Amino acid sequence: MRTHHCNQLRESHIGQTVTLIGWVNSARDHGGVIFIDLRDREGLTQCVFRPETPENLGPEAAAAHQQAFVTSHSLREEDVVQVVGMVSHRLEGTVNDRLPTGAIEVVVSHLRIVNKADVLPFQLDKELSNEDMRMKYRYLDLRRARMSRNIRQRHTITSAARRFLDDAGFYEVETPILSNPTPEGARDFLVPSRLNPGRFYALPQAPQQYKQLLMVAGLEKYFQIARCFRDEDLRADRQPEFTQIDIEASFIGQDDIITLVEGLLGAMFKAGLDVDVPLHFPQLTYREAMDTYGSDKPDTRYDMKIIDLADIFASTEFKIFRGTLDGGGVVRAINAKGFAGITTGQMNRLNEIAIQAGLPVKTLAFIKCEGGEYKSPLWKFFTGTEQQAIISKLIIEEGDIVFFGAGTLDTVSTILGRTRTEIASMMELNKNSTAFNFLWVVDFPLLAHDEDTGGWGAVHHPFTRPHPDDLELLDAGAYDKVRAVAYDVVLNGYELGGGSIRIHEKDLQAKMFQVLGVGPEEQQIKFGHLLDAFRFGAPPHGGLALGLDRIAMLIAGEDSIREVIAFPKNNKGADLMSHSPCHIETKLLREVYVQSTWKDPKHAADKAALPPLAD
Repeated sequence: MRTHHCNQLRESHIGQTVTLIGWVNSARDHGGVIFIDLRDREGLTQCVFRPETPENLGPEAAAAHQQAFVTSHSLREEDVVQVVGMVSHRLEGTVNDRLPTGAIEVVVSHLRIVNKADVLPFQLDKELSNEDMRMKYRYLDLRRARMSRNIRQRHTITSAARRFLDDAGFYEVETPILSNPTPEGARDFLVPSRLNPGRFYALPQAPQQYKQLLMVAGLEKYFQIARCFRDEDLRADRQPEFTQIDIEASFIGQDDIITLVEGLLGAMFKAGLDVDVPLHFPQLTYREAMDTYGSDKPDTRYDMKIIDLADIFASTEFKIFRGTLDGGGVVRAINAKGFAGITTGQMNRLNEIAIQAGLPVKTLAFIKCEGGEYKSPLWKFFTGTEQQAIISKLIIEEGDIVFFGAGTLDTVSTILGRTRTEIASMMELNKNSTAFNFLWVVDFPLLAHDEDTGGWGAVHHPFTRPHPDDLELLDAGAYDKVRAVAYDVVLNGYELGGGSIRIHEKDLQAKMFQVLGVGPEEQQIKFGHLLDAFRFGAPPHGGLALGLDRIAMLIAGEDSIREVIAFPKNNKGADLMSHSPCHIETKLLREVYVQSTWKDPKHAADKAALPPLAD
């Protein structure tokens, strides 16, 4: 149906007769001469319909030319048309240097309208703030240049990942979608089984156990562009169904995985943006990241580090700080340089975030330097020596504002870390789209104490290997001190992915389950297949999963992964285009032995009370 794409024609094609097909991107009437920009996925070509019939045309060709001209007056945006014509120079002064095809045009001799388009619900050449409208007509939204570019870029980086892993000797293997629930920390999507009444599958949160079993099977190097599902609350960088680049390998250690992933990300960013990322990324331990940035996924494009002030206030008369330090807590601060002009609204927002992070009082303690004065309710409680030490250690200058945190180490780190991130957003310190600050966070805690249950949970998942130097601590029950052989790769404040070296010994895995409160009987029911597999020569192995949606978002320069997913869900987990999720007829539920406890409203007035699927 075509001889060329709409972005393919150049001056070298002048004089050739070509056939193009695509959408009318725009139509213009210039004194009876009709111009259209014809678009396909590759780009644009200007086509012109002239009223005068060229000489030396036979009757049939002349009639077709005249009919094309007459019909061209009825064309409108998004009509699908096929044109035949001769490639010609554009008239002097009309060359468009912004288009690759801007030096030529196609003088149309034949026109066929393949499909007329109705009036569109929104204009494709303008940004639309109504996201619900975009999601409802997603197939139109995807025609826009920005979205088309994002989808193509996602394909490019996915292809680069596949090539890199194939070259590195990895096999791509698909693992089951219908499986058992997995202990990944989020709710599972459940699927009833018609052939096994009363039983359910779960959609995978990750193919964790299957990829470990592939290592037991001797494949040694596995990867998968894996679809995963989590029934959790959504944010800009989360979806109920998402895609990850899943990797597992045998006979490797942490350094091997890190080197592999650095090369993989380098290949993806080179393909997607033509940028060279560093060959090796800096590494921070989990404790260093939390102490310095208050986050296990720190954005290092800006400074604003957390500074410990214990040495300054070790003997202070200020009771709050002295009591905190004497009780084993910490006193720390961050300097938001140049932010002393903070507005009341911004200060209220910071206080709100700090309270959510665990601040026990209503406002953050602060000092700001304005007009050569240090303004703070706290300032008068500090001695002159303490004041000078604070100024020196935090490098306080005119226009700076310092925020303090006092309390337990973890609470203060979280409060100041989230405050730091919000200040960076307010000051637009995180808007540098040309800086790609990769880093690794390593030596995560293996276990976290659950204050509600009094038990212990896995920070990553229960298959993560304890650090070899901390096995005695695990045996001794000092669970809060045990590190994991786990690692996360971070870019500009986003976790791109994480992984670990796995447990491959049956006894150690059973011990880990026991620490997590999973007794022998439950272990056999839920994980018997894995424990049995470990009895038959399981190799040392480890791996990692990268969030493909998130990587595509960052490469595309977007703020939401919905902008790089063809058909995403909205913030309520709904697809407004296909009207899913939907109610299921009782007959169909009965076939899978399910009875819904949701009662449909019987009256129209009650239907208004149904929770809306739109945002």
